[in-house]
Amino acid sequence: WLSLPLPRRPASWSHFFTVDVETGDLRVLFNEAARWFRSMFVPKMETRKDAHSNLLSKSETSDLYKMQFHNVKPECLQIYNNLEAEVQRKLHLDQDYPCEVVGSWNTWYGDQDQAVHLWRYTGGYPALTECLTKLNNNQDYLEFRKERSKMLISRRNQLLLEFSFWNEPTPRPGPNIYEMRSYRLKPGTMIEWGNHWARAIKYRQENNEAVGGFFSQIGDLYQVHHLWAYKDLQSREETRNSAWLKEGWDSSVFYTVPLIRSMESRIMIPTKGSPLQ
Repeated sequence: WLSLPLPRRPASWSHFFTVDVETGDLRVLFNEAARWFRSMFVPKMETRKDAHSNLLSKSETSDLYKMQFHNVKPECLQIYNNLEAEVQRKLHLDQDYPCEVVGSWNTWYGDQDQAVHLWRYTGGYPALTECLTKLNNNQDYLEFRKERSKMLISRRNQLLLEFSFWNEPTPRPGPNIYEMRSYRLKPGTMIEWGNHWARAIKYRQENNEAVGGFFSQIGDLYQVHHLWAYKDLQSREETRNSAWLKEGWDSSVFYTVPLIRSMESRIMIPTKGSPLQ
């Protein structure tokens, strides 16, 4: 194949055509042509001046959150819950530790025999470092971890920041069930997600169901967690259906769905010692 430039055309157009030297047939390289024409319509993007974490998180606080997922041996779940509650209570009472548990749950629908814990570190990364240093020198805590390890199948965690436009997660009375909807976004779309949800959250406040919204910093990246509270599963269905009756909610869904790579829903039951009941 030889390149055949066209007369009175830009030289770059020769990349779009080829001629077969044996048959003389002219052929168009459609992929090359399509790429060239697409490039003519790519909008010019402004250079970002800051990380999305600074643009989306609450500037008036420096709180850092940790989400823990513990998959527990089925026969050990109740013992695990009791042990975890006792350790959480001691940490709450000890003012030397700049951390507090926001909520603890067992997954009801989703991954079975799973415990989920949400921690807040007041003071950000320095508070996290201080807390871990003190815990690693706390013999009682080290014994707790050793005992807990016998009950676990696997565990993982994430460090998160809180969206500026979401409710502050504060203790609430029960009984409630909680839904954690987790979204894995396409890289580079977190700002767009935040812009749409900053408007969409107003449609989900009528029944006080919005608990907290978070996005990952360390662990699985470009992941978002939305935490909701409902009286029961029927209340969940009615509340979610009522959102579709509000003008503007459908647009929010329309524009955010294309940003998602995958999503997951967990229905969770709070443990006895959880501040979120």
